[in-house]
Amino acid sequence: MVLVTGRVFDVLDVPASVGMTVLSRMEQSDLRPGPVAMSGGNRAHFFVRTRGAPEDENEWWSCHLDCEPEEVAEISGLRWHCRDSYVLGPTFRDGSSRHGASGPARWLREPASYQLPDAVPVLEILADVCEETG
Repeated sequence: MVLVTGRVFDVLDVPASVGMTVLSRMEQSDLRPGPVAMSGGNRAHFFVRTRGAPEDENEWWSCHLDCEPEEVAEISGLRWHCRDSYVLGPTFRDGSSRHGASGPARWLREPASYQLPDAVPVLEILADVCEETG
């Protein structure tokens, strides 16, 4: 299933190992993760509230696949899917979907059970862990 980002939610996309470390840190802190999926391509997808289309366009950017804003490009392995992007999400009753040869995607934290957090605090933890492991 194709999930279009930048309308209701954005997705912070990191390598699976980083994602698991981040989930552990978030669970030990006051910051609660929202929905989180593991892609078939061994990436963790953190679903966060979108910032949409702010009045000041310098505050936000349009995202294209494999294109990252300057501030995020320096952080190895981190992608922010916002406007003009998408992710492939789990769709089957067992919580998985097939992504070609890369295998199934699955929910680690299902959307119905978790509210979407603000992106910036989640981004801060993701960036710290990416820098530590990069």
